[in-house]
Amino acid sequence: MDGKNENLTVEEKKTKALVRKNINLDISPRCTLMCPRCRRQEYIDAGIPIPGHDLSITDFKKILKHFRRILFCGQVSDPIIHPKFHEFLELSVLPIYSPSHITVATAASHRSILWYKKAFELNPEAVWRFGIDGLPEESCLYRINQDGEKLFEVMKMGVSMGIKVEWQYIVFNYNENHVEQAKKMALDNNILFLIMYSSRWSGEDDPYQPTNSENYISNKYFSRTGYNKRNKLKNSYYAEEVWLSSSSLGPWAW
Repeated sequence: MDGKNENLTVEEKKTKALVRKNINLDISPRCTLMCPRCRRQEYIDAGIPIPGHDLSITDFKKILKHFRRILFCGQVSDPIIHPKFHEFLELSVLPIYSPSHITVATAASHRSILWYKKAFELNPEAVWRFGIDGLPEESCLYRINQDGEKLFEVMKMGVSMGIKVEWQYIVFNYNENHVEQAKKMALDNNILFLIMYSSRWSGEDDPYQPTNSENYISNKYFSRTGYNKRNKLKNSYYAEEVWLSSSSLGPWAW
């Protein structure tokens, strides 16, 4: 959230919710990864069940009728783990719905190559953003349980099928010196490279925090101003999708 809703009345918030056409969906409580700074891990570490349930086909049809730009980007889940995700992609291209923009943000790698191929075929216009934090073989140092090398092959397959593919690269201690190498890998394979700077640190001694202060946001001073400062860093000319920053819907809301 960006703080813009803090001073709105309940009625104003309802009106804003009704007129907005962009939405981020967290469609289930499911994920196969164990990323240490993910909100999901906070629940697990505290012994609290992951909130939410699988978004139903019926509810997704309602969403398709209203929203034009949909981002599948989980805060506690990965969208591809939803058992009906192929059906969601298939529905999203029907003429009665046809949102103008679908983006899938994913980092899980437990689906088969054929599963991804079918997903790409079901909605050829969708943008796929893969979270590989570092070179493919080292991404699992943060994205625990991820097969980054497999995902890189999936990305290349997507490009070969005409899919718009993006590589999201969060800078950590172990990968901050590999950015240029990863960028070259992306460009050589016609993949858009997105570099991201995080503020999710457990303290100054967080082992994941980069050593170069230009490669992270200090959460001690994190604010909306700090967020804007991030976009002015020398590496920040890579496109970053921020249009859904205040339009998230989690599985606990249905």
